[in-house]
Parts: sequence; structure tokens; C-alpha cells
Amino acid sequence: MKTAITEMFGIEHPIIQGGMHYVGFAEMAAAVSNAGGLGIITGLTQGTPEKLANEIARCKDMTDKPFGVNITFLPSLTPPDYPGLVKVIIDAGVPVVETAGRNPAQVLPALKDAGIKVIHKCTSVRHSLKAQEIGCDAVSVDGFECGGHPGEDDIPNFILLPRAADELEIPFVSSGGMADGRSLVASIAMGAEGMNMGTRFIATKEAPVHENVKRAIIEASELDTRLVMRPLRNTERVMNNAAVERLLEKEKELGDALTIQDILPEVAGVYPSIMMEGDMDKGAWSCGMVAGLIDDIPTCQELIDRIMTQAEDIIRKRMGAMLDG
Repeated sequence: MKTAITEMFGIEHPIIQGGMHYVGFAEMAAAVSNAGGLGIITGLTQGTPEKLANEIARCKDMTDKPFGVNITFLPSLTPPDYPGLVKVIIDAGVPVVETAGRNPAQVLPALKDAGIKVIHKCTSVRHSLKAQEIGCDAVSVDGFECGGHPGEDDIPNFILLPRAADELEIPFVSSGGMADGRSLVASIAMGAEGMNMGTRFIATKEAPVHENVKRAIIEASELDTRLVMRPLRNTERVMNNAAVERLLEKEKELGDALTIQDILPEVAGVYPSIMMEGDMDKGAWSCGMVAGLIDDIPTCQELIDRIMTQAEDIIRKRMGAMLDG
């Protein structure tokens, strides 16, 4: 399936594995890229330029296919060494960077001068247009269904994707709620050139996370995520657990007086314990509503092959039969 995204990134299938904290290691990115998609290493999980350089080198040992690196720009009193991370990416010849969070304008000139393609994750049409204006090559349009940060507009993809198609000139992929061939065909029908999957890729054999995490996704329904930090206008969709229930109770009790300090036990530094050690009640961890569509743990190759076969069947057989009468 050739689209503007497969051509831009030099990949076989229009499927991207988005950056995910303590999931996007070399093993994950290489498995997705080897299966014909675009795997992505999560830069801030590595933290320092030196560690990121080592992770990129590890990924290159596992795949000769294109892969990318995610850089998320977060508000922080002690920000990461963003210039150093960018230099490592450029020096390593990484062809694609996925940016997220705040405006990536500060790093675009260096990346563009190096010939690196940049895809920015956006939760609204207005942010997508801004990404286009500052020179991003593509955007990942993230609907309200997504795990992680869906923004504050609460627009689901059945509205957001066609709106993006109406406004954007650069190509975009769908993100949030994507799981299978149905997701891909629907996204393309609404104007996208491919899709980005996060939660679905956590439940794969190669995902370097604890089996408890994969099992939690398998056992969850579409009703098992919660929105936290909404009073702070930093909304995040997470898997429900005991820590999340405590967090929500604090939000209810404190109301407008809530500060980030009040919920640090539930949100700060919890990912290593959850993703690596499988302590599922340690804190809040990002998970999409798409968990309700996930009921197995295939390899990345099996998953992507299945998606593409299903998508082709829908297009050629089901839709084709409708047109043929």
C-alpha cells in the first residue's frame, strides 16, 4: 500500500509505532521497522545524549530499515539536553524524528538542514496547522481516544481526521484508537495517509515491558481508562488502577486548589516500576481506549501482516462488492 507517508519515510506499510515512555526501546523500534512499519525510539526515556546514542546504535544492530526517534518537549525546571539529543540524532543519520508536546520550532532548523523528516504529534487542527506553518513534513493527528495526552478539546477521530483533511496541505496519520485493518481503512477514508499505534504495540511479543503490562491491556475493555490531571489542564488518559483511583479522589477533594505537588506520588517516576517490574498499582500509566480492541499478543510481524491483509480484504472485497452491486 503506497501512500504519501510510505514514500516520505521509505517504509513498506503506512504504520508508525509512536514514541512511548519506557516502551520505545531499540527492541521495539527494530521489530516494527523489520515488519515494514516505522519504529520509533523514545528519546526522553534515554534522557542523555550518550544513552540515546547507544540506543540508536543498538537499534542499527537489529535492523537495516528506517526508524525514527521521538523527542517530546515538556515544561521543566531542569529540561533535558535537547541540543545534545538533536546532535546525536543527526550524527547517527536517523532519517525521521517524531516531535510531541510543545512547539518544536527550536530544533527544526538543525533537523531540516540534516535532511531529517519531522512528524509532529497534534491534538487539534489549529496545532496541526501551526506545525505545517513552521515547516514540519507531516503531522500525527491524535484524537480524544488516545492514550497519553489528548489535549483539552475532546474531539474524537471521526471528527478530527476529516477536519484535518479539510485544512492541511502536508500529509498526516491518524493516532488514537488505532488497532487493526479496520482502523487503517477508516483513517484513509477520512483523509489520513496512514496510522500511528501506541497501545496496540505494547501488547506484542517484542515490546520490552513486563508481562503484567501486556496482560492488563488484554484484560481491559474500552471502559477501563480514566482521564487524570484535567484540573491542571494537562489531561492524560491512563489505565485505571488503585493509584489512579487515589489520584481522582484527590482531584475531587481539592478541586481548584489542586497542584501537581499533590499528585506526585501517583505520577512522578512511576514508569520504571510499572513497565519494567510489573507493579501495576504503582501509579498512572498511559493507555488508550483501544485496549478494548486488543485480545492477543502477536509478534510485530504477525500484527502488521494481519493489519495489511485485513485492510486489503476490506478495500477489495467488502467495499469492492458494494460498488459492484
